[in-house]
Amino acid sequence: MPLAALHCSSEHASHRLDDEQIAARLAELPGWQVQDRALVSNFGFADYYETIAFVNALAWIAHGENHHPDLSVHYNRVQVEWSTHDAGGLTLNDFICAAKCQALANGPA
Repeated sequence: MPLAALHCSSEHASHRLDDEQIAARLAELPGWQVQDRALVSNFGFADYYETIAFVNALAWIAHGENHHPDLSVHYNRVQVEWSTHDAGGLTLNDFICAAKCQALANGPA
Protein backbone atom coordinates (compact mmCIF):
# COMPACT_ATOMS: atom_id res chain seq x y z
CA MET A 1 0.00 0.00 0.00
CA PRO A 2 1.39 3.47 -0.83
CA LEU A 3 2.71 5.44 2.13
CA ALA A 4 0.27 8.32 1.52
CA ALA A 5 -2.66 5.90 1.90
CA LEU A 6 -1.56 4.83 5.40
CA HIS A 7 -2.35 6.60 8.67
CA CYS A 8 -0.17 7.38 11.65
CA SER A 9 -0.57 5.35 14.82
CA SER A 10 0.88 5.26 18.30
CA GLU A 11 2.17 1.77 17.48
CA HIS A 12 4.29 3.18 14.61
CA ALA A 13 5.56 5.99 16.86
CA SER A 14 7.13 3.57 19.33
CA HIS A 15 9.27 1.74 16.74
CA ARG A 16 12.28 3.68 15.48
CA LEU A 17 13.37 2.49 12.04
CA ASP A 18 16.87 1.13 11.49
CA ASP A 19 19.17 2.34 8.68
CA GLU A 20 18.05 -0.35 6.25
CA GLN A 21 14.37 0.40 6.81
CA ILE A 22 15.03 4.14 6.45
CA ALA A 23 16.86 3.61 3.14
CA ALA A 24 14.01 1.47 1.79
CA ARG A 25 11.36 4.03 2.75
CA LEU A 26 13.48 6.96 1.55
CA ALA A 27 13.55 5.36 -1.92
CA GLU A 28 9.77 5.90 -2.00
CA LEU A 29 10.17 9.67 -1.44
CA PRO A 30 12.23 11.37 -4.16
CA GLY A 31 13.48 14.78 -3.05
CA TRP A 32 13.54 13.90 0.65
CA GLN A 33 16.70 13.29 2.64
CA VAL A 34 17.73 12.41 6.17
CA GLN A 35 19.49 15.17 8.13
CA ASP A 36 20.22 14.95 11.87
CA ARG A 37 17.71 12.13 12.44
CA ALA A 38 14.94 14.02 10.59
CA LEU A 39 13.29 13.54 7.21
CA VAL A 40 13.70 16.86 5.33
CA SER A 41 12.49 18.40 2.09
CA ASN A 42 12.14 21.90 0.64
CA PHE A 43 9.17 23.19 -1.34
CA GLY A 44 9.12 26.30 -3.51
CA PHE A 45 6.13 28.49 -4.39
CA ALA A 46 5.35 31.49 -6.58
CA ASP A 47 4.57 33.84 -3.72
CA TYR A 48 3.71 34.23 -0.05
CA TYR A 49 0.03 33.39 -0.55
CA GLU A 50 0.84 30.01 -2.10
CA THR A 51 3.41 29.35 0.62
CA ILE A 52 0.94 29.99 3.43
CA ALA A 53 -1.81 28.03 1.66
CA PHE A 54 0.55 25.03 1.57
CA VAL A 55 1.47 25.51 5.25
CA ASN A 56 -2.21 25.69 6.26
CA ALA A 57 -3.12 22.59 4.26
CA LEU A 58 -0.15 20.73 5.74
CA ALA A 59 -1.20 21.81 9.24
CA TRP A 60 -4.66 20.34 8.57
CA ILE A 61 -3.12 17.03 7.46
CA ALA A 62 -0.73 16.97 10.46
CA HIS A 63 -3.59 17.64 12.87
CA GLY A 64 -5.62 14.79 11.37
CA GLU A 65 -2.66 12.41 11.69
CA ASN A 66 -1.72 13.74 15.16
CA HIS A 67 1.88 14.00 13.96
CA HIS A 68 3.40 17.42 13.44
CA PRO A 69 6.41 18.65 11.44
CA ASP A 70 8.94 21.33 12.17
CA LEU A 71 8.55 24.05 9.54
CA SER A 72 10.78 26.83 8.36
CA VAL A 73 8.52 29.24 6.46
CA HIS A 74 9.81 31.93 4.10
CA TYR A 75 8.25 34.19 1.46
CA ASN A 76 8.25 31.61 -1.33
CA ARG A 77 9.56 28.40 0.22
CA VAL A 78 9.04 26.02 3.12
CA GLN A 79 11.40 23.51 4.66
CA VAL A 80 9.55 20.58 6.21
CA GLU A 81 11.14 18.25 8.78
CA TRP A 82 9.52 15.14 10.16
CA SER A 83 10.90 13.15 13.09
CA THR A 84 9.52 11.33 16.10
CA HIS A 85 11.18 12.98 19.06
CA ASP A 86 9.89 10.39 21.56
CA ALA A 87 11.48 7.59 19.52
CA GLY A 88 14.73 9.49 19.06
CA GLY A 89 14.67 9.25 15.29
CA LEU A 90 12.52 8.26 12.36
CA THR A 91 9.43 6.07 12.52
CA LEU A 92 6.93 4.93 9.94
CA ASN A 93 4.74 7.89 10.98
CA ASP A 94 7.38 10.29 9.63
CA PHE A 95 7.40 8.60 6.23
CA ILE A 96 3.61 8.44 6.09
CA CYS A 97 3.37 12.17 6.76
CA ALA A 98 6.18 13.01 4.34
CA ALA A 99 4.31 11.08 1.63
CA LYS A 100 1.10 12.99 2.41
CA CYS A 101 3.10 16.23 2.31
CA GLN A 102 4.57 15.28 -1.06
CA ALA A 103 1.12 14.41 -2.42
CA LEU A 104 -0.14 17.81 -1.26
CA ALA A 105 2.75 19.59 -3.02
CA ASN A 106 2.29 17.57 -6.21
CA GLY A 107 -1.42 18.40 -6.42
CA PRO A 108 -4.11 16.22 -8.00
CA ALA A 109 -2.91 13.34 -10.14
